[in-house]
Amino acid sequence: MAYTLITANRNYSSWSLRPWLLMKALDIPFEDRLEQFTKPDNFEDFRAFSPTGQVPVLLDGEATVWDSLGIALYLADRHEGVWPEAPAARAFAQCVVAEMHGGFSALRNDCTMNVGVRVATKPHSAALQRNVSRVREIFEQGIERFNGPWLCGPEFTAADAFYAPVAFRIRTYGLDVGKGQAWVERVLDHPAMLDWERQALAETWREASHEEELAAAGSITADYRAV
Repeated sequence: MAYTLITANRNYSSWSLRPWLLMKALDIPFEDRLEQFTKPDNFEDFRAFSPTGQVPVLLDGEATVWDSLGIALYLADRHEGVWPEAPAARAFAQCVVAEMHGGFSALRNDCTMNVGVRVATKPHSAALQRNVSRVREIFEQGIERFNGPWLCGPEFTAADAFYAPVAFRIRTYGLDVGKGQAWVERVLDHPAMLDWERQALAETWREASHEEELAAAGSITADYRAV
């Protein structure tokens, strides 16, 4: 089985991080193929390998699997560990993954992922406050119900992978997730996350629209990215 996973810039691409981290954490081998965001709209360029003109995309022989959730479901049919084994934990994991995949628009829009910086945010909108409160609730409920240290029990699963980009956002923007901060620190210290972060900090290219979103979020207090 020879997978190729196509992802984009480490510093910006939260959707790319999810299947990349899941496969790394579960020791699912793959060829790592990076396609850079080089312009505000990469649709036509990415259509060469992705039916949606977006990343991530998983190539498995003749099969093309797109969308981070689609990739997770595809892998779950072929590999153990994507979902927890216990029924209650599995149901919780699947629900919170679906919730992240389809929701949290204020968190995405107001706190764009940018691994290499720290930002003093502008006053939070009511929508962003609700999103952060819900993330905090998910973290605290998951760890309490399933006894941690991961969101759905003792093993890293798709739930952890899907909220991993939020961990970067929490650190970048100093968001308060209460007792959920213990999970944030744990996932940020995962070897694969440290590898992703190392690659993100080494990137020297910038994409204007992502940088504009960052500037709109607040004032940059530290920038650790390579020049």
